[in-house]
Amino acid sequence: MKIKWFLALTFVFVLPACSNIYYQAMESVGVHKREIMVDRVEEARDSQKDAKEEFLTALEQFKSVVNVQGGNLEKEYKRLNDTLQRVEAEADEVHERIVAVEDVSQALFKEWRAEIDQYNSESLRRSSRRKYDTAQSRYAGLMQAMKRAESRLEPALIPLRDQVLFLKHNLNARAVTGLSSEVVSVQANVDNLVRDMERAIAQADVFIASLEE
Repeated sequence: MKIKWFLALTFVFVLPACSNIYYQAMESVGVHKREIMVDRVEEARDSQKDAKEEFLTALEQFKSVVNVQGGNLEKEYKRLNDTLQRVEAEADEVHERIVAVEDVSQALFKEWRAEIDQYNSESLRRSSRRKYDTAQSRYAGLMQAMKRAESRLEPALIPLRDQVLFLKHNLNARAVTGLSSEVVSVQANVDNLVRDMERAIAQADVFIASLEE
């Protein structure tokens, strides 16, 4: 069941302190925490995909500015600066989506853990506990991957911010040529980010599939 249209309208109004009320309201209309969790993991995964693409775009634009031969440097600077603003926004989105996943997962696992003891059947109790343990383990791996990727955002952003700020006040060919030595470090940070994001994206796909089994 896809509920993104509903979540998109309501998520912005939900404060952490009101999460339980929100989940109860959703359950009253037939939308359970597991479904919300799947949607939020999908959204976190998609935000990482978008951030990855924006970082790659910023890297290519930075390279093109450094390698420019003549032309309108101010135009190139503005183009790169606009991309940097989008990158910053995507980085914020990644953080917010991870927080949202953590919030619903805490509620889901707390409820699941409490309900395990409600079984009268020992075999069903054991089965539920095994599934709970498996889901917890997969979730821990997912969050480790997502947070590792998230931790790469700021190291990748810092040199990009520096270069854009430098360009703002040094729009001449000599100054731009001097930035060529910075390409290697910018490239390395973006490469690390992309690698870890791709791992987190793949892990999110596996986790989503396991919840939908």
